[in-house]
Amino acid sequence: MTASRRISARIGGIAESATLAVDAKAKALKAAGRDVIGFGAGEPDFPTPAAIVEAAIVAARDPKMHRYTPAAGLPELREAIAVKTARDSGLVVAGSQVLVTNGGKSAVYEAFATLLDPGDEVLLPAPYWTTYPEAIRLAGGIPVEIQTDESSNYQVTVEQLAAAKTDRTKFLLFCSPSNPTGSVYPPSEVEAIGRWCVENGVWVVTDEIYEHLTYGDAQHVSMPVVVPELAETCVVLNGVAKTYAMTGWRVGWLIGPADVVKAATNLQSHLSSNVANVSQAAALAAVSGDLSAVHMMREAFDRRRLTMWHMLQEIEGVSIPEPKGAFYAYPSVKALLGRSVAGRVVTTSTELAEVLLDEAGVAVVPGEAFGTPGYFRLSYALGDDDLVDGVSRIQKVLGSAS
Repeated sequence: MTASRRISARIGGIAESATLAVDAKAKALKAAGRDVIGFGAGEPDFPTPAAIVEAAIVAARDPKMHRYTPAAGLPELREAIAVKTARDSGLVVAGSQVLVTNGGKSAVYEAFATLLDPGDEVLLPAPYWTTYPEAIRLAGGIPVEIQTDESSNYQVTVEQLAAAKTDRTKFLLFCSPSNPTGSVYPPSEVEAIGRWCVENGVWVVTDEIYEHLTYGDAQHVSMPVVVPELAETCVVLNGVAKTYAMTGWRVGWLIGPADVVKAATNLQSHLSSNVANVSQAAALAAVSGDLSAVHMMREAFDRRRLTMWHMLQEIEGVSIPEPKGAFYAYPSVKALLGRSVAGRVVTTSTELAEVLLDEAGVAVVPGEAFGTPGYFRLSYALGDDDLVDGVSRIQKVLGSAS
């Protein structure tokens, strides 16, 4: 029996997560004794705050946490998320409009699985997070990529959305602050896009996982807050992973109209039952607490982003707008393609990333993974010394281009 017959077409068509693959390769090389600096992983390098960890320890000792709990999440956590959402973004929802999911990725998939029918189209601005198109396809939808670049700070316009819309368009997937670019849409543009969606009957899935990670004059606003008319046709995704340095705890959530949340809960009841109770208890402590730890991490990220941005700008052939959110830089390396780098002619950003790993011991994620060849994504969620060392190595290798 051939491999194509063994694996379903639906699953066989899924690409491996490029970001996780790069991170795994960097860690494997380190374990083998290689001096490698990884810019691939999208996770804070800080430990989860102690009070959150302590809440998990207490929960692990509680016998009631050793049993099944409601599929939609612990009632007290759902209510706390509703309170936190109103506090942080101004979006007022009931606890019943919250579904606690196994990390943000499950929230993405369950949103599309709940609302897409085969052939429905989703407007997907590129660069995009690697999971988005795969989740759309798994749900039977069709991602319609809309290209942006550094000249527009990687931001899509209403005119581009209108040109891409067809009779089959059901959704826009919106992410600000953005993974992978670090771009943050101005409030006026968020409002304009939201109003266009209302006027054209287009639903919105808005990913707000990086809501607290903005810098300088950048400001995160929630689309259904600035466009209240969108509330009944909007799903908001979020989680504790980035804000509270809890990527491994696997707690995210989906907020939406009551009927959508109920349907998604039915799906989750068969998919995974409830999210691990100990992780839910930790998330409850996180969202119920203050944001002091978040502010500390943001100060460090702000310092690192400026260091990385300035150092990348010094490389001839690299173009990069200032990243204003999340913890990513997304430089264009298109001017370096077709040239010889470290004695090797490179024609794609994937090949250039391989040269950096081989010659400099630096792992970056090429733009092909995000729908825009000719770019790199670098995370600055790593120690200051490693960041400077890693970008210095990149400067040396790319500076040899001829």
